[in-house]
Amino acid sequence: MNIKKIGLTALAGSLIAVTTGYAGEVTISGSAIMSYKTFDGTNDSTDISSKVAMDQELTATGSAELDNGMTISLSHALTGTGSGSATSSLTLDMGDTGTLAYSDASIGGGLNALDDITPTAWEEVTDGVAGEVQAGMGNGAGFAYSNTVGGAAVSIQYSENFTATGSDGTNQTTASLGTSSSLGITYPVGDSGLTIYGGMGTEGQLDATEIDHDTIGVKYAMGGFTVGYQVNNEDNSAAVNTVAADEDLETTIVGISFAVNDDLSISYGRHKTESTTTGALDQEIDGVSIGYSMGSMTLSVYKHDGENISNVTGTSEGTELNLAFAF
Repeated sequence: MNIKKIGLTALAGSLIAVTTGYAGEVTISGSAIMSYKTFDGTNDSTDISSKVAMDQELTATGSAELDNGMTISLSHALTGTGSGSATSSLTLDMGDTGTLAYSDASIGGGLNALDDITPTAWEEVTDGVAGEVQAGMGNGAGFAYSNTVGGAAVSIQYSENFTATGSDGTNQTTASLGTSSSLGITYPVGDSGLTIYGGMGTEGQLDATEIDHDTIGVKYAMGGFTVGYQVNNEDNSAAVNTVAADEDLETTIVGISFAVNDDLSISYGRHKTESTTTGALDQEIDGVSIGYSMGSMTLSVYKHDGENISNVTGTSEGTELNLAFAF
């Protein structure tokens, strides 16, 4: 369902109190999702009130072309009641100069966008596994710049503090985690079906330490098959890395998917995370997922099993059946 021409007027003001009105068009799109989820592991709560749930998602988007030819776009992901915004983003498309975006809650971009590049028919293999850990860049409020250079897609992320901002555009209640920044690169090798991924970044911490991140991965597609392999590392700057709060992590990810046809896909994935904490066990997670689409309806299912969750003894197993309708 698209609701257009709501008669929204955006007022843009300057520091010298000069305002200009721009009449724009807003589109509201959404989906209705019903799911059935079960848990069965030593770390899971199996006595849940209901295994059936429903999610309603609405997004309001609008855009306008500026006098210089650039395009400004606004997106609000609305809350379940529709009374406010769960997350908002502002994007400036500068043509050949690239795209600059700001999000008040979840910027993605940079290294965070490459957290798991392996193929899947639905969710990442860690979804539904309670308490899992993995090496990967954090996410939150901040800026992201993207462009294409020499055939490679380049994304740069910067955040003053990985926390969400309030409706007034500031956050005055959460202690600063320090600045974070990262770079992510995606390079498709011609028409070979091979894509190479890489990136690095630094994430600020509440205790004034930093975590250095890096990733490298490859994905290869041939016919209906796609395979992927990736290694993520994070190195904590703390003097001692043998305790969980200051541990170093390395996550190895493998995945394979097969598109049976245009509507049906299946996949298998596996995560292994190693920690430098004294006595840590290797966390291992694997699972399968299936996705089937028919018009505006999508039926998806996964079963994910994990052991040695958070690198200590314990298991978590999640199974979910999901039915989504786009409108």
